[in-house]
Amino acid sequence: MTTQQLIQQIKKKNSFLCVGLDVDLDKIPQHLLKEEDPIFAFNKAIIDATHHLCVAYKPNTAFYEAYGLKGWKALSKTILYLNEKYPEIFTIADAKRGDIGNTSTMYAKAFFEDLAFDSVTIAPYMGKDSVEPFLAFKDKHTIMLALTSNEGAFDFQTKNLEGKELYKQVLETSKSWKNSENLMYVVGATKAEYLAEIRTIIPDSFLLVPGVGAQGGNLQEVCKYGMNDSVGLLINSSRGIIYAAQNEYFAEAAAQKAKELQEQMAIILNP
Repeated sequence: MTTQQLIQQIKKKNSFLCVGLDVDLDKIPQHLLKEEDPIFAFNKAIIDATHHLCVAYKPNTAFYEAYGLKGWKALSKTILYLNEKYPEIFTIADAKRGDIGNTSTMYAKAFFEDLAFDSVTIAPYMGKDSVEPFLAFKDKHTIMLALTSNEGAFDFQTKNLEGKELYKQVLETSKSWKNSENLMYVVGATKAEYLAEIRTIIPDSFLLVPGVGAQGGNLQEVCKYGMNDSVGLLINSSRGIIYAAQNEYFAEAAAQKAKELQEQMAIILNP
């Protein structure tokens, strides 16, 4: 999917919502455990109930890898279902990969070619030769960790090195990498006050912003500081939507939570 196609979907749906599909078998409605593939059954119900309210889905691969082969199969079935039934949806493999060049190439093939995701999250700690293999894929997007929501983000990301915070140096350096136009960036919603400065470095890039909802991020604050002329934001909510209810009406409850966020977004987009 191209960036322009994503922007068109945002305009069409009056939404820049991304729904995180982080499936924990201990949290899904218990009646689904009787299904042959409870993970996929849960995802399918959530997707069918919310696809018209969001522009992206983001499965965190750890929640699938934890269940071994059956989890990986459920992930494969989920992305295949999305690509076949809702091809307009932007898909994100939240895998946070990052390794030396030849290994990164294989990771990229796994998510872009085999599973056919539109994008994948990566960690930039090993530098450009660990990121550029992902950037080489046409019409695919590499979403690089920039400034995250977790407490440990302050251990390294905001450290001042030679007069500039590390995350700013990472952002600036990444712009020089080959095919950097295929980069997007992760910026946590709980770091909304940093977004204005981040936008001075990467004014045109899309930002994936987790942390709205269960983690306490504020949608209005994120948009105030982070939105650009093309919107440039994908706001992710996972637990706050998919675990809105644990009974047989879980999908309807998820749709209601997604609708509440989408309606807030529509107001922001059409003041």
